[in-house]
Amino acid sequence: MKCIIMANGEYGDLSRYKEILSSADRIICADGGANYAQILGVMPDCIIGDLDSISIKTKNFYAVQGVSFQQYPRRKDFTDMQLALQVAAGMEAKEIILLGSQGGRLDHSLSNLYSGIDYVRNNIEIIHYSPSCTIYLLTGQMSLSGQVGDLVSLLPLGGEVQGVNIRGFAYPLENALLQCENPYAISNVLVNETAKIQIARGVLAVLHYPRSGA
Repeated sequence: MKCIIMANGEYGDLSRYKEILSSADRIICADGGANYAQILGVMPDCIIGDLDSISIKTKNFYAVQGVSFQQYPRRKDFTDMQLALQVAAGMEAKEIILLGSQGGRLDHSLSNLYSGIDYVRNNIEIIHYSPSCTIYLLTGQMSLSGQVGDLVSLLPLGGEVQGVNIRGFAYPLENALLQCENPYAISNVLVNETAKIQIARGVLAVLHYPRSGA
């Protein structure tokens, strides 16, 4: 089951999201993500968070439509994104795509990235999508499709990443070790339309910057 979570970060060209939203089985809005959902004509399954970022107009609109709200106090131990991820996992989602999870405040962007670590370790696919950069959280292997010349950066999350092997890039890696304190595997370049990335241990963030991005 594919679940999309709409956060309150930067979106860019909203027309670029229509296809991906149409593929969702469930849609959750994390607080102000509902503002973008209304603009895009999306009817979410639920809206969750402390609701300090959703506009009154949007809140009233979805209340009239009967959309479920899960409201939490502002003083809480979890971010709105963490709460949305918990709900998505509770729906037995096997793939979670996060929209609006990047941009704006750096602390929010990093928190959103870190919040997916435990889920990907439990075999739930986590993807952060935007037109300018898509981030995949990886614990095993993946094929990456793109255009020759696309930029791709690899960053370890939550500790070191062992046994990194990549093919289809200008700068290949063979059984490499990536550590947070030595983040050298950035700005690699696709030389094929399909590349392979494989790791033996750890959690790897794969940041894909398409040439056609916004």
